[in-house]
Amino acid sequence: MQDGCAFQSYDVVIIGRGPVGATLANLLGLCGVRTLVLEREARAYHLPRAVHFDDECMRVFQAIGLAEAILPHVIVSPGMLFLDADGRMLLDWSRPLTLTPLGWNLSYRFHQPDLEEVLIGGLQRWPHVATRNRCDVFALDQDETGVRVRYEDLSNGQLTEVRARYVIGCDGARSLVRRFIGSGMDDLGFHERWLVVDVLLKRNRDDLGDYSLQHCDPRRPATYVRGTGTRRRWEITVLPDEDTQGVAQPTKVWELLSRWITPEDAELERAAVYTFHSTIAQQWRDRRLILAGDSAHQTPPFLGQGMCAGIRDAANLAWKLSAILSGHADARLLDTYQSERQPHVREFVELAIRLGGLINTKAVEAGLAAGQARENAPVKLEVKKPLLGPGLALSDLPMAGHLAPQFTLHDGRRSDDAIGYAYVLLTESAGAIPRPLQRAFGENGVSMLTGDAAAGVGTWLRDKGLRAALVRPDRYVVGAASNDGELDRLAAAVILPIHVPSRPEHIPEDIP
Repeated sequence: MQDGCAFQSYDVVIIGRGPVGATLANLLGLCGVRTLVLEREARAYHLPRAVHFDDECMRVFQAIGLAEAILPHVIVSPGMLFLDADGRMLLDWSRPLTLTPLGWNLSYRFHQPDLEEVLIGGLQRWPHVATRNRCDVFALDQDETGVRVRYEDLSNGQLTEVRARYVIGCDGARSLVRRFIGSGMDDLGFHERWLVVDVLLKRNRDDLGDYSLQHCDPRRPATYVRGTGTRRRWEITVLPDEDTQGVAQPTKVWELLSRWITPEDAELERAAVYTFHSTIAQQWRDRRLILAGDSAHQTPPFLGQGMCAGIRDAANLAWKLSAILSGHADARLLDTYQSERQPHVREFVELAIRLGGLINTKAVEAGLAAGQARENAPVKLEVKKPLLGPGLALSDLPMAGHLAPQFTLHDGRRSDDAIGYAYVLLTESAGAIPRPLQRAFGENGVSMLTGDAAAGVGTWLRDKGLRAALVRPDRYVVGAASNDGELDRLAAAVILPIHVPSRPEHIPEDIP
């Protein structure tokens, strides 16, 4: 995997090998794209950070063939409850424990080092994907054909450079790539210090529960999160007059935790003060430089959508880059990346801010208004995934910009595994599509999934009064059709992809 040759050329260089960078590298590996991942650190960070991802993220992990490897490292979350200062429930955000239409559970808890180990291990499957650790990138120079990437090898001080056709900055909130793009940040107004405390239980504390709890207490708002195994997390507001370093000292930490646990119950793994931000980059791309993940957007954690947003970025980018690099699409296809993703992520950030106002009791009514009021019961919150912003979806056709369901085939497989990372036309039967259009879709690399292979396809289409729906490689619907004219438009909307399997034929046994 490690490739020490200087002045080598790649299709894509990814800066940053966290969950977003590693997921993007796996997706590009799946597409056959020559990729180099440059990471400043020697190894993955060993302490907890992100703790939640959703069904859409697991579906992306399925696409790269790693969902089954990740499953042993996660637990299904029953959801989150918002409690007032007296412990009464204000808002109920329970999650169903059944599978969603995407084929996975709605909410998973995980330990980030475990996830990164699987994602990084998965890169070993791709001979055309290389990784280099301890590489500190300091310069990015664009020209008409690519980007000159210069970096220091921190292990020996050697200055090295490579060429890339595109550079993706998955390099976090202080992104170097964003600085070279010259993008400002839109500030959505949420900036608060919170003490994040991770503990390992030393004895059983079932009474803490499996639900995440938001303690909406004006004296000291706090969050409890059930992690995997013996891991538990508390996030506690730091008051304006408190010193950042002082509040993270063990004596103060145990004082703040005393209403829930004591040193006899658990040992401290980490206590640190973070400032939760709400910002979105104004410009996600400058020609061959592109942002993804925290380099493009930061959100308060109250929805658990920070890492999820970055994984969605990776899924949106990978197939588009593959189509461009293989010569099947113009570089202008990348103009749809920000236009589709930015409104989507903004909606999640704005909802997280509203819930933050409920938690810190500064905007209780606005926070509760995000849910549905019920008589003699707490407000019920159900978060619907936003639609894609304007881009490739044919917005005047039904289902455009929605996520497509995943179906169970008659042989028991999930439909994404049979389709691969490619376009698919969902239709009740082949006979519902005129033969000339069948040929047109087939010549453009579009497979067809019919009700003959998965009964749920026909049911889904009939419920919506449709003959067919065209789904992109990232599982978003381009549009649906009820007549031949709309089918013609779908056929014309295909960006020719290279059909790739959902996973490599051989997966080494030593992948975690």
